[in-house]
Amino acid sequence: MVVGVISEWAKKKGINLVATGDWTHPIWFRELQTNLEEAGEGVYKLKGASKESPFFLLSTEISSIYSQGGKVRKIHILVFAPSLSIVGKINKELSIRGANLLSDGRPIVGLSAKQVAEIALSIDERCLIIPAHAWTPHFSLYGSVSGFDSIEECFGELAGSIYAIETGLSSDPAMNWRIEDLATRKIVSFSDAHSPQKLGREATVFEMPEISYANMRKAIMFDNPNARILHTIEFYPEEGKYHYTGHRNCNVVYSPNETRKLGTICPVCGKVLTVGVASRVEELASQDIETESTKDAFGVRWIKDNEGLRPPYVMIVPLLEILAESLGFGVGSQKVVNAYEMLVNRFGSEFGVLFSADCEEIAKLIGIRIAEGIAKVRLGDIAIEPGYDGVFGKVSIWKNKEEVKEDDFNQGILF
Repeated sequence: MVVGVISEWAKKKGINLVATGDWTHPIWFRELQTNLEEAGEGVYKLKGASKESPFFLLSTEISSIYSQGGKVRKIHILVFAPSLSIVGKINKELSIRGANLLSDGRPIVGLSAKQVAEIALSIDERCLIIPAHAWTPHFSLYGSVSGFDSIEECFGELAGSIYAIETGLSSDPAMNWRIEDLATRKIVSFSDAHSPQKLGREATVFEMPEISYANMRKAIMFDNPNARILHTIEFYPEEGKYHYTGHRNCNVVYSPNETRKLGTICPVCGKVLTVGVASRVEELASQDIETESTKDAFGVRWIKDNEGLRPPYVMIVPLLEILAESLGFGVGSQKVVNAYEMLVNRFGSEFGVLFSADCEEIAKLIGIRIAEGIAKVRLGDIAIEPGYDGVFGKVSIWKNKEEVKEDDFNQGILF
């Protein structure tokens, strides 16, 4: 995950605006200064890169661990800054306040989430503060273990400066639409990638006259026809590792209905279960939102609220996972990687394969089973065993695990 590799993989994924991450770390900040050059207002590119290479936004994630209201709070927030010079000033101020920025790419600070926001916004009001993976039990704004019940409870008088929250892998927009606290705020999704292969597992798609920090900020702050969020690309929330309530060590998993009936005490060890995102949303939700789904010309299922007040979204399974199940090999196996590269090279990007490539062409290129797998994911015709307490959910594209036959894909091309 160095700048050149991030740029290369973002292009491969179909992403043309990618976050740097981790600019609070002095060594990584120096890497950014060395390897990036301005390519527009508040956006950067890899030095010497082509016109088609992705733009970079300056972002970091900060972990605030502190006491408030007689309870330990652990909140992760994203901070976006409009320039490298502003980043330098924020880093300096955080260091003055006692933050050990060398400790980690995502530093742990004893400052409250509100104090971190105050520092960034006082240095430049154009900074954006977005609560990260807002529902994760242990480290988020609404987290069941160490979070708050509202944005105002967390950020006080700065609540009005929090224009959006990030869904995280274990929730989707429809779940967030039920929260009154978020009625006037944008719902955004980011990949939270810890490896280049996981870039784009979630994404926010913007429409703007040109790629710039100002236009991105405007799209998140306001309902603006000239710069807006078109839709989001979502991980299936059941696949996230905190969707259901449970204890992984005790093999206890509860759905929201089971949690209501059985409570949150583990029947095996007697300790408190990790309350999942689905149950936490139920706890804070104040309204039910009717949704509808439509299928586009490529067989992709789009989900939107019936009143059309929010940007729609689409659910995906990453292409490497589809290929792994289709071919019967591990995600990192050479056969799966070869198939991935072949598809991306033919159709331009992973998003191109997932959303708009003709399935008949995919079948001719690489085999019927892979084309069928992609079509099933587009339509949502899959089964997922929900994740819980740090365990990712398990996706099954084929509900009956029939054996992969050699005739189901073109071995001559693949292998």
